[in-house]
Parts: sequence; C-alpha cells; structure tokens
Amino acid sequence: MTTVPFQLRAHIERWPIAGRFTISRGSKTEAAVVVAEISRNGVTGRGECVPYPRYGETPDAAADTIHSVGQWATLTREELRERVPPGAARNAIDCALWDLEAKEAKRRVWELADLPPPGPVTTAYTISLSTPDDMAQAASAAAHRPLLKVKLGGDGDDARIAAVRRAAPAATLIVDANEAWSEANLPRNLDACAAAGVVLVEQPLPAGQDEALAHIIRPIPVCADESAHATASLAALVGRYDAVNIKLDKTGGLTEALAMRREADRLGLRIMVGCMVATSLAMAPALLVAQGAFIVDLDGPLLLAKDRTPALRYEGSILHPPEVALWG
Repeated sequence: MTTVPFQLRAHIERWPIAGRFTISRGSKTEAAVVVAEISRNGVTGRGECVPYPRYGETPDAAADTIHSVGQWATLTREELRERVPPGAARNAIDCALWDLEAKEAKRRVWELADLPPPGPVTTAYTISLSTPDDMAQAASAAAHRPLLKVKLGGDGDDARIAAVRRAAPAATLIVDANEAWSEANLPRNLDACAAAGVVLVEQPLPAGQDEALAHIIRPIPVCADESAHATASLAALVGRYDAVNIKLDKTGGLTEALAMRREADRLGLRIMVGCMVATSLAMAPALLVAQGAFIVDLDGPLLLAKDRTPALRYEGSILHPPEVALWG
C-alpha cells in the first residue's frame, strides 16, 4: 500500500466533444475532467474523473477534495474508502493509487488485484437525444456498430426508438432514459422498447421513485444507474431492477467498483459497466470491471473530438486493454 512520502496534485482539463452530447437533463459540448497525480520516489500514478452536476459535483470542488487528501500523513486505498465518500474525486485518487502501486511493483494492476489478464470488450456507442429524424440519421451513420445506446427523454420516446430501429435494423439496442419517464408512461415506453427489440432499459424512473418497478411485469431487463452508487446501495435494488450500471465516478474508484461487482453477482443482478464522457485515462480502469459484463458502455473517448496520447485502442466498437504508458 502507498504510504508517505507522497505528493498529490490535481488539475482540470477540458476536452471538446465531437458535436453535442444530449441527454434528458441537457446538452454539453465539452467534457470537463479532473486528473489526479500521485508521485513518490520519482514514480507517478494518474487517475481521471468526471464530476457530475447530478450529484452536486463540480470540477473545482473535486480538485479541492483531491488537494485536501494531499495533506494526509498517509494514503492507502482503504484509508481513502473510509475517509472520502464515493464520488468523482475519490475515483481519481483511487485509480491513481492503483497506477502508482503497479508502476512501483513493475506489475500490471490486474495482477495486483488478483484478476485474470483482461481481454478486448465490445462497447456500446451512444446516440444522443434529439428528434426522431435526427436520431435516425445518427443511428444510420452508426448502424455498422454492433451495440447502440439510445438516449431517450420522455414524451415521444416511442417514436424515437422506432426510428432508431428502422435506421439500424441489425444493431443490438439498449436505451437510457436518465430518469425522464414517469410511472404513468412507463408501461407504454417499455412496450415500445420491447417492440423495437431493445435488450435493456437503463434508469427509466427518477431515483427514489422506482418502487413502481417492483409492481409491474418488466418485458425487458431494467438497469439501475442513478439509483445505484456504491456497494451499500445494491440491496435496495433487488426486486426493482434486473441489472446495475457500475461507474467508477459513482463508486469512487476501482477498489469499490470491484467490490460492487462481487456483491451484484451475489445478489443476482446483471452487470453493466458504464462511463461519463471522458478520455482513455478514465476508461482504462473500468475495462477491468467490464470483463464478462452483460453490457459494456465505455465509449467516452469515441464521443470526443480527440483523445489524449497515449490512448486506448478502439477498433470500431472493440476496446482493447490499456498499455502501460497509459495506465496500470
């Protein structure tokens, strides 16, 4: 484990998005990420996070939290889990610690975590929320990809998902409502998704209002995102959800994400591994959690105008494990 002496720094980076990324809560044209760097004896580990306004996070506040941790006398991953709540700032530090420890040991992170070597995974590719015609055009351009994630937003979603299916008839579809549906339109929208051959619906109802899911017949699997954070949140999902979306920015890092996956498996919840829009540095740790997952959604760098160098290797929708020069 990492102990003193260490130096912990944080800085904010802004990465332009290719076009506009739109979900039910709004649009953005850049990804604001915070990078943590932990140095000791000439070795530096890095981790990246995306502070999310949905959870009251900002880049400045995350950077301040990281800097405050830099004042600790010692720093281990277990201390971090005990003293910093789950969220983006803890994610960046935790992933930087894993990277530092791997470099010091001259081993890969998966060896330190007693995991098998990771292999390539197939990632979803996101179609942003818009009009049915615009979404059909975007889906047509991405129809060669095997897995598309369709952002929905409430009224008119039945027309949107039907338009996407016509434009990409061969693709496997998942949808993400980002809490935009209501108990009133839930059955209709689920039926529309089932008719379009959708294999998973992500977070249809607002977190805290998902009791309705326990009282309906779900025609397709429903996945918790905003209702799921760290391991302690999982027990309340049983009976309401069929799957859980594990994101390192919610769990607070790779350490908690691996624990959350083990508990989700124990509870019989299927695994989805997702991301915020970010660079390859943020995707690399998540790829370890994504091995064997039901759905992998690690397309963040594909949505950017450019990625950092070095970057993960994407061959179409196939994502390959990170090289040492990037992370881990």
